[in-house]
Amino acid sequence: MSEFKRIPPEQAQALRKSGAVVVDIREQPTYAVAHITGAQHLDNVNIADFIRQADLDAPLIVACYHGNSSQSAAAYLISQGFSDVYSLDGGFELWRTTYPDEISPSKP
Repeated sequence: MSEFKRIPPEQAQALRKSGAVVVDIREQPTYAVAHITGAQHLDNVNIADFIRQADLDAPLIVACYHGNSSQSAAAYLISQGFSDVYSLDGGFELWRTTYPDEISPSKP
């Protein structure tokens, strides 16, 4: 079994531009206000559907507030069969300061 990797925003951005899926595990109201452009919200309600429909071999970047909770989520996703999982170091907060133009609100 593989392990997740921790990556800084710059590496995450390169992966994202090459097609990696980004998931945001922060609370829904916080995600709705602002998130990494193109990121999908992932929580206990929709995770089973996400796993069922996902390409388990595609690169997957997990983001949270500061990069701590995403490590646990990344480890869980590895345990569910994902093979190429990354935890975003510094989380959404570091991403927001590094790539302020790559932030979007949720669509109503």
